[in-house]
Amino acid sequence: MSELKDRYVRFDWAIKRLLRQKANFVVLEGFLTVFLGQRIKIIEILESEANQQAEDDKFNRVDIKALDSSGDIIIVEIQNTREVYFLERILYGVAKAITEHISLGSSYGDVKKVYSISIVYFDLGRGDDYLYVGQTDFVGVHTKDQLQISRMEEKALVRMSPSAIFPTYYIVRVNNFDTVAVSPMEEWMRYLKEGVIAEGTSAPGLSEAREKLQYYSMTDAERHAYDEHLNALMIQNDVLGNARAEGRAEGRAEGRAEGRKEGREEGRAEGRRRQQEESAMAMLASGLPVRDIARFTGLEVAEVERLKSRE
Repeated sequence: MSELKDRYVRFDWAIKRLLRQKANFVVLEGFLTVFLGQRIKIIEILESEANQQAEDDKFNRVDIKALDSSGDIIIVEIQNTREVYFLERILYGVAKAITEHISLGSSYGDVKKVYSISIVYFDLGRGDDYLYVGQTDFVGVHTKDQLQISRMEEKALVRMSPSAIFPTYYIVRVNNFDTVAVSPMEEWMRYLKEGVIAEGTSAPGLSEAREKLQYYSMTDAERHAYDEHLNALMIQNDVLGNARAEGRAEGRAEGRAEGRKEGREEGRAEGRRRQQEESAMAMLASGLPVRDIARFTGLEVAEVERLKSRE
C-alpha cells in the first residue's frame, strides 16, 4: 500500500498542470534554488509559447516562465524527444522572452536577466556530466583575462561580469544521471529520472513535492488524463525510436552504395538525406503532424508535405 501512496507524477505533468498554482510555487522554487544555487522566490508565472494544455502538445515539450523577486526571468523547459534544432530553439525562446518583457522606449537598463533550464530525456550529444552550464564571458585574445564591466548603480561604481547581464543556460541531461542520491541536486535528479522521492528528504521543494505531486491525491479525471499522457508519450517515443532505427539502417545502406559509386563524403550526405526521409515517412504513417515531423527530422515543411503526397 505504501508503494501506491508514494507514486508521484512526472515533473513535466506537474509543470503543465500543478506548479502554475501559487499554492504549489514552493516545489518549483525548491527546484530552482537547488539548480541555480541561489534562493529563488517566484512572484508570478508569465505566459509562454508552450504554456498550452492541448493534447496535441503533450508529446514533445512543456515549459514554464516565471518572474522572480530579483526581477529575473526563469524559463524551465522539459523536452521528451529529440529535436534537430534544439539549441537554436532555446536561443530563440530566450531572445523572445527578453524582447517580450521590455516596453518600447524603455532604457536598455530595463533588459531582464534570463535563466534558461532545459531538462532533456534524450541523447543530446557527447558529454559525461548530467548538468551543463553555458554563459557569456569576454576573454582577452592576448592576455586571456576576463573583461569586467564598470557602471554606476545607486550612485556607486560597480564592476560586474558580462555573464551577470547575458542569459545563462542550464542543460540537465536526465539519462546521464547514475549516481547515488546524496546531495539535494542528486535527490532532484533521482526524482526527474525515476520518479522517486526519499522519505525524510531535506532537499528544497522535494518534501513539499511528496505531498503535492502524489498520483493518488488527484481526482479520477486527473489520473485518467495523466495516464493518457504517459501512454501517448510511450507511443511517441516508440514511433520516433523505430523511425530513427529504420532511417539509420536505410541511410547506412544508401551511404555505402553511393559512397562506392561517387565517393565516401557524398555517400554519407546522401545517406543522411535518406535517413531523414525514411524517418519522416515512418512518422507520417503514424499520423504525426507535418510541422512536428519537420522539427524532428530537420527537413523543411514543404519537403515533408511532398513526401506526404507520395503516400
